[in-house]
Amino acid sequence: MRQLNRLNQFQRLWQQSQGAPQQTCVAEMARYCICSERHLRTLLSQWQQAGWLRWQGEPGRGKQGRLEFILAPEQLRQQLLHSRLASGDATEALQVMEVAPEKLMSLLQPLMGAQWQNNAPVLRIPYYRPLESVQPLQISGRAEQHLVHQLFSGLTRFQNDDPIGDLAHHWQHQEQGRVWLFWLRPQLFWHSDELIQASHLVAQFEKIIQNARVRQLLADVVHIDAPHPLALRFQLKQSDYWLPHRLAHQLCLLPHPVDTHIGSGPWKLKHFTPELVRIESHARWHLQLPLLQAIEYWITPQLFDRTLGTSCRHPVQIAIGDTDELDSLRPVSRSISLGFCYLVCRPRSGFTPGQARRLFNLVQQSDIITQLPLDEGLITPSRELLPGWPVPELKEEQYPLPANLTLHYHLPVELHEMARALQQLLLANGCKLEIIFHQVKSWRDIHSLADADLVMGDRLIGDAPVFTLATWLQIDPLWQPLWHSEQGAAMYQQLCELQQIDSPDDRSRALHQLYQQLMIGGVLLPLFNYRYQISAPPGVEGLQLNTLGWFDFNRAWIPPPISTSRSCSATD
Repeated sequence: MRQLNRLNQFQRLWQQSQGAPQQTCVAEMARYCICSERHLRTLLSQWQQAGWLRWQGEPGRGKQGRLEFILAPEQLRQQLLHSRLASGDATEALQVMEVAPEKLMSLLQPLMGAQWQNNAPVLRIPYYRPLESVQPLQISGRAEQHLVHQLFSGLTRFQNDDPIGDLAHHWQHQEQGRVWLFWLRPQLFWHSDELIQASHLVAQFEKIIQNARVRQLLADVVHIDAPHPLALRFQLKQSDYWLPHRLAHQLCLLPHPVDTHIGSGPWKLKHFTPELVRIESHARWHLQLPLLQAIEYWITPQLFDRTLGTSCRHPVQIAIGDTDELDSLRPVSRSISLGFCYLVCRPRSGFTPGQARRLFNLVQQSDIITQLPLDEGLITPSRELLPGWPVPELKEEQYPLPANLTLHYHLPVELHEMARALQQLLLANGCKLEIIFHQVKSWRDIHSLADADLVMGDRLIGDAPVFTLATWLQIDPLWQPLWHSEQGAAMYQQLCELQQIDSPDDRSRALHQLYQQLMIGGVLLPLFNYRYQISAPPGVEGLQLNTLGWFDFNRAWIPPPISTSRSCSATD
């Protein structure tokens, strides 16, 4: 990038005097710019014509002249950054950002949020950390889960609590839910504009079902085939009326069978690096097209060392805008997360169910959650597992606690404070609590849980919360040690019976009863929910929180930059 090279040479020259006028000669300036004297004269001529500086040289080799700077390198870098972004060249724009962190913010501030590029609307989000892989089988973060649902399609997708058609438009079951047929939409396209074929989807299912978690999720699937170019058939060993829900699960999103970065969702991945993620609207998507052309995550963690910065007051409180606007951004959507942070007791030899219930009662009666030293308005104590599923108040029991217990927990960071508070509470009741923290977001790759008496973590719930809670018990490693106990075997049998219930309402009631048993039995205690919030400056419309605490990318829009003599109101 020739312009950037010239700018870097100019910056080296400017730094010698920090922009102050000076008497100097061509030979000295050439040393600063690391080039020949002949080339330096060419640069001086170009910079003077561009209005960057003034140079009044004296004739004769080695004679000094007067150098005055008109523009600072920061101003020029911002102009170059703006021109690269305006032309849609985000990759080259990244190179322009190679400046000190304290200067980077001033460059980025006016370019974030709602922008128009070549008559196309673009939304830029400054984000506080690099995003993980966008492969559906590998991710666990909430931001990544939201992103993969924009990039990839499944046979079905969730709309609130129910599965609706995605690649498939209708489905039916036979033989009491042991055979399922899914009818594909005609004219489906991958992001590469290749026509999607039923054989592609069969091949991809055969590939992903090799994954241990997918095998657990689709445990009863014995065969998948394509009886027609526009149909998929699933044969099961026993009835499973959750199957349309399972196929909408993140683990069943379907990348291209050859190039797994290619999907068929409403957005296609154009750039993915630790510094920048850019997605663009997929013009051949089979459902309602997004209203934006592109969305970019500008990842600048160096700006967030002192605070969580401009994209996040906290990961559950997203703000689109710059630091100057942070206090004045308008909250456009708020909600209480359905997901919750939890405490799980694992009674075994030396730790009885009665002692576990006593521990839960101490937590409920102590009110330690409301006293946690966290930002005001960030969390709220869990009163319900799901709406209409109240958390039971356990009666006080006189069982003495064990002398020693071990707690394992993972992110989010709020559980640091919860772990310390729990440790003090138990110590006051004669129990020493050993704390072991895991720097992860799930228990997927942790193999030491068999040693845990207590476990804390975060159960993220997106759409279809009843189904999500059913699969949590089925596939999360947290519950695996329980299967070897009498209680775990009974719970597994209940889950098998539950999936064979045709009526969604009856399935929901049966699962509610199962979770009531876990809570009353001293196994599971929901601790607190998060308060989701998204804030935005004027000029970004259609922002609605989804169940993952992000906003619906397909509904966001930016009014075009036009002036009107009369005020107008936007309607759907």
